[in-house]
Amino acid sequence: MNGTPDAVVVGAGPNGLAAALRLAAAGLRVQVVERGEQAGGGLRTEEVTLPGYRHDICSTVHPMAAAAPFFEEFDLDSRGVRLLQPEVAFAHPLDGGRAAVSVGSLEQTAAGLGVDDAAWQQLFGPLLRQAPEIVDFFLTSAFRRLPTRGITGITRFGLQALPSVGQLARRRFEGEEARALIAGAAAHGMLELSRPLTAGLGMILAMLAHHRGWPVVEGGSQVLADAMVTALEQQGGEVVTGHEVTDLREFAGVPAVLLDTTPGAFVAMAGNALPEGYRRWVRRYTHGPGVFKIDWALSEPVPWTNPDVRRAGTVHVAGTMEETIAGEAAPAHGRVAEKPYVLAVQPTVVDPSRAPAGGHVFWAYVHVPHGSTVDMTEAIEDQIERFAPGFRDTILARHTMHAGEMEQWNPNDVGGDISNGEASLRQMLFRPVPRWNTYKTPMTGVYLAGAATPPGPAVHGHCGDNAARVALRDVFGIRHAPALRPAPPA
Repeated sequence: MNGTPDAVVVGAGPNGLAAALRLAAAGLRVQVVERGEQAGGGLRTEEVTLPGYRHDICSTVHPMAAAAPFFEEFDLDSRGVRLLQPEVAFAHPLDGGRAAVSVGSLEQTAAGLGVDDAAWQQLFGPLLRQAPEIVDFFLTSAFRRLPTRGITGITRFGLQALPSVGQLARRRFEGEEARALIAGAAAHGMLELSRPLTAGLGMILAMLAHHRGWPVVEGGSQVLADAMVTALEQQGGEVVTGHEVTDLREFAGVPAVLLDTTPGAFVAMAGNALPEGYRRWVRRYTHGPGVFKIDWALSEPVPWTNPDVRRAGTVHVAGTMEETIAGEAAPAHGRVAEKPYVLAVQPTVVDPSRAPAGGHVFWAYVHVPHGSTVDMTEAIEDQIERFAPGFRDTILARHTMHAGEMEQWNPNDVGGDISNGEASLRQMLFRPVPRWNTYKTPMTGVYLAGAATPPGPAVHGHCGDNAARVALRDVFGIRHAPALRPAPPA
């Protein structure tokens, strides 16, 4: 970019790109600087096993992107991004060939839960009726404003979200299926399931399955990142890859700098420009467990014993709720689980473009202690074989990454923590430091825009979008952020 840009965004993950798009919509000259050789952050797709087998290295399933106000405004369809919905959003196999499954229909899902049919509908029916207002409030408000609409649903959700998922499930449900289903969803939060707020994590994800589904991006998550880059370039912005920022003085003279990074990376880049009190709070910021991930190239679909699981995009492989809770307790206490909770995704159930004709891609990860280098391949494949006998016979190739390697691939995944910070109650309210506006930093014109700010992890873009709105107001005097620019005519 010739001349000094109006704003620089460090980090080209979904939050960084969302921030850049909002700033560019205001007519600003925006430059995004990315350490990696490819933009996307957690949205990157690579051939890591065999030629033609396209694997999403981190994020694959996008319930938040399907529901988020930012991406609704971005208009994915007009950008050539297709969200594909599997027949079954997520499934939780149980011993004896049984399974609990969640589909788009609330009533159909509830009917499959037997004794808990009415209880599932009583929990999610009222929330689903106000789902747009609930999603909008928690993604866009950053918890700093009272709701103007949907207050009944938001209040209901907030009160029910506070306990642990085990407490909620035991109070609400009688059967093994419903309890396992909501516990499996809650375990996405990478938080020990006996802790407060895990009920809310399970509820929001289960509600989204009925609201907008759990889709995958046709062709791989990279397609979404590439569409965001293209939209920015069409507005005169640019993305510079292969450049690691180590010192914010590099951007002297740039009015606004937004950081899609970890809080620790910001402190390192700021040098001596930060007060000790802020540094101290950042040192207290806690990163959660890491992940050990496997990508497989398969000769045929996973041979799940239960046929409904074969239609699912996402599969939670853990057994009963009690087994799920035990599996998630181990990494929180510095141990690896002998029978871990395995979060698995089978994209080619709905997107055959990910592999050559007849082939399939499949991935899974387990939560492990922060920074662990333990190889969990055998434990993961044992759990899958438990519910899909013969699975190992379908494997053509595998690629593994332990928690330390996940951080090497993406520095925002500190210790393999793909959430950029533990999703505890304190850290969801005050991410990453206890300030009223956590996007602002003590450095004039410098803002945090990554998943370590509210509303937290997932591909929704609102950490970046919220930060950009603050910067527009503070630096450029634009109190009402302009709408994103539409895609040009084809």
